[in-house]
Amino acid sequence: MSAASPSPRLDSVAAIASHLDALVQRDPRLLAVWEVAGTVEPRITAPGFAGIAKVICGQQLSVTSAAAIWSRFGRLPGALDPVTYLDLDEETVRGIGFSTGKYRTVRVIAEAMAAGTLDFSHLETLPAHDAVAYLVAHKGIGPWTAEVYLMFCALHPDVFPAGDLALLKAAHHGLALPKRPTIKQMIEIARPWAPHRSAAALLLWRYFAVMKGREGIVI
Repeated sequence: MSAASPSPRLDSVAAIASHLDALVQRDPRLLAVWEVAGTVEPRITAPGFAGIAKVICGQQLSVTSAAAIWSRFGRLPGALDPVTYLDLDEETVRGIGFSTGKYRTVRVIAEAMAAGTLDFSHLETLPAHDAVAYLVAHKGIGPWTAEVYLMFCALHPDVFPAGDLALLKAAHHGLALPKRPTIKQMIEIARPWAPHRSAAALLLWRYFAVMKGREGIVI
C-alpha cells in the first residue's frame, strides 16, 4: 500500500497512508493489521471550544450514545461558544445527557477561555508533550481527552492515547500479544512508532472496528 502527497497533518486518506507506509517499515507487524483494516479515514473535528467539548462528551460512551448526546448539546442555545456556555445552568446541560463532571469540565474550559488563560491557537504551536501538559493543567481534562483533542482537532501526527480501551484491545489482538497490554506497556510499545503514532492509533481503531464486526471474533 502506498500514497502520494504526504502531509504531516492527518487530514486526508493520502496523508494517513503516507504515515502508515513509514510506520510499517518501523514495525512490520502492523502491515497485517493494515491489510485487515483497509483504508483508514481521517477523523476531523473543528478545533477550539466546540471541539474539546465534543471530545469530553464522548468520554466513556459508545459512539452511538455520544453522537446522540452531542446532537442535543449542539441544539442548546449558546452551548458551542465559551462565553454563552457560561450562561447555561447545570440542570439544562445535564438534561441533554451530560454528567455533572462533564458539565463542570466544559465550564472550566469556558471560564479559562473567557479569562484568556486557555488559547487553542497557541496550543497548536506546541509539541505534543507540551500541548498535553497545557491542557491537563485544567481541572477535569485528563491525558485521554488532551490526546484525542490533539489528534482529531489539531490533527497532530504523533499522539497515541494509550489509555483508550479499544486501542489496548486492538493491539493485543492485532500484534498477537500474549495478553492485553497495560497503559504503561502500550506507551512503550508505541514509542518506536514515533513520529507516526497518531496514524498508528487511527489504524488500530479501524482494525478494532473491522474485527468487532466479524462473527466469532472476540476483541
